[in-house]
Amino acid sequence: MSRSFLIAARSMTGLVRSGNEDSAVVHPQLLAVADGMGGHAGGEVASSIAIGVIGKLAPLISCIDVDSIEDLLLNSLDTVNEEISITVEKDTALTGMGTTLTTLALYTVQEKDYVAILHIGDSRCYRIRGNTLTQLSHDHTVFQELIDQGKVSLEEANEHPQKTFLTQALMGDMKNTPILTLYEVKEKDRYLLCSDGLCGVVDDKIIKTGLKLSDRESAMDFFIDSVFTHGAPDNVTVVIADIGPLSDEQAPTYLGASARE
Repeated sequence: MSRSFLIAARSMTGLVRSGNEDSAVVHPQLLAVADGMGGHAGGEVASSIAIGVIGKLAPLISCIDVDSIEDLLLNSLDTVNEEISITVEKDTALTGMGTTLTTLALYTVQEKDYVAILHIGDSRCYRIRGNTLTQLSHDHTVFQELIDQGKVSLEEANEHPQKTFLTQALMGDMKNTPILTLYEVKEKDRYLLCSDGLCGVVDDKIIKTGLKLSDRESAMDFFIDSVFTHGAPDNVTVVIADIGPLSDEQAPTYLGASARE
């Protein structure tokens, strides 16, 4: 491992919700954001389960082979689903809870650095490289599915009554088709992981403007201020990560609902 993430991260309740159903974990080799659903208590539990499982992988990324990293990430979704299922069996009041999950792992193959993105739901991962903003994750929503299938125009999809409905989420039923994609890293890349409390409230122009700010904490302040200016209708979790030199191994840091675990 020759590189690490240099990170700024924040998770906030917003101005409308009574509690924070988002969870996140950050580590020099692993980042993840989860947005829970299923009511206040259920959302917190589901996102905390997902992030708890992913957080345990962080120390392993730097000490196992590449194929094992990819298997580890994919198999983690089975573990999340199993834990959600067991939790619901113990407390039926949590029936229907679920969570999104977007994870970014940094590792090295033959002296080249890569990120692997594991994604379910509509939390997002962006990359800014030079002046180019790219959404690296692909939303699992009715809106995106309609666009992908070419059945409706962008304007028509925006008016669809079920546009924000998720087509995939971790709900304990093992019915997911996860997306795992790999991208080669360049030295000045900057990555953003966020719940839809950011990307569902501000547009890509705002996201690009924020990511181009040189200081990570200034970028974080810009994003949070932008969300609150727009009424902060949802919980908002933002993780900004630059590519930096290898750092000393650290314990994972948890945010949002998972921080109370």
